[in-house]
Amino acid sequence: MRKKLTPKLLDSLPPAQGKRYEVRDELLTGLHIRVSNSGGKVWYLATRVGGQARRIKIGTYPVLPLKDAREKAQMILRDIQLGIFQQDIVEPVPEVLTFGDVVPQFITRYAQRQTKDWKGTESVLLRMNGLHRMPISAIKRGDVTRELERLISDIGDKGGKGTRTNRGLAAIKKLYSWCIDQGIVENSPVVGLKPLIKEVSRDRYLTDNEITAFWSGCEAEGYPFEQFGQLLLLTAQRRDEIASMRWSELDLDRGTLTLKAERTKNSTAHIVPLSRKALVILRSIPRFLGSDYVFTSTGRTPISGFGRFKDRLDTFVGLDAEDWRFHDVRRTAATNMAILKVQPHIIEAVLNHKSGIVSGVAATYNRHAYLDEKREALEIWSRYVEKITEAPLSASRTEAAQ
Repeated sequence: MRKKLTPKLLDSLPPAQGKRYEVRDELLTGLHIRVSNSGGKVWYLATRVGGQARRIKIGTYPVLPLKDAREKAQMILRDIQLGIFQQDIVEPVPEVLTFGDVVPQFITRYAQRQTKDWKGTESVLLRMNGLHRMPISAIKRGDVTRELERLISDIGDKGGKGTRTNRGLAAIKKLYSWCIDQGIVENSPVVGLKPLIKEVSRDRYLTDNEITAFWSGCEAEGYPFEQFGQLLLLTAQRRDEIASMRWSELDLDRGTLTLKAERTKNSTAHIVPLSRKALVILRSIPRFLGSDYVFTSTGRTPISGFGRFKDRLDTFVGLDAEDWRFHDVRRTAATNMAILKVQPHIIEAVLNHKSGIVSGVAATYNRHAYLDEKREALEIWSRYVEKITEAPLSASRTEAAQ
């Protein structure tokens, strides 16, 4: 990063987190201070000596204060111009960083700390193979555009469904903003670059036949994916919120699942009432000794492998693999609750939507005020699921809701 250096600013620079960083002086080109993990600060001058880029160590701060560092840097620049500079005190310029070098640093030092979906960010950046060998500072706008167009072809983002490609652009923008802050690059080639594809909101939800097929496919799985899939449908919560569910978040006597803010996508704490069917399923789940995870195969981490689970469901029950996703199960619950006459603001509360009919300060209070209404809505939905999965599909929704 480049700043107008002052003694106050130099004193306030924090120790590096991970790799050391540099702050460049706006007043004297080439002068910069490098900050290490221990908090040590060393003055350097980046310039050219004999036509080659070099980094010259000047001294340490605060032994060498800002005023003296600038004066010494100016003297060195003068000696270089006169051809009398002694090159034995010159350090070679470090190797140029490539895009591929920077991605792991960005993920470790920024994304993992600041982004809940950092794995998704990492995945899309690693897919951009065409940029990995290029110097991070030499990448142009056209290079990024061509790589995003290749992603469109590779992952099938066509027909206006550009979610993954647009997430890739967002990831690159964040990466370059971080690189500027760290002094790795001076400018971002993607500032103002608009998404290549306009995203279209999905409206896919499972039909009654597909709900029955989904339920049957889950039953064929056994623990942990059987109960995971069933609870995903019955609770209408997000995939990772259910997959990473802890026993400590559950109160089976009161029939609630309490998700803290750090466990939800929108960082809003959420209480999920559990229907009678959901409680029966939870009480049937074996507990992994010494683990708090409800769904785990190791005891140390929650389940994963959702893509393979979906493939098995597609093969077993014949669901259209190109047409449905796990998030559509959540939309299925919401859509059916609306058909079953649940009020829109109660559905919003069940889904824990931060923006919707109820928001702001009112939403904080309504998170608790609508607990009974949410419980009733999920019980109506649960009874309907039981009806269509255990009885002929000709049964009416009114019968299921009774």
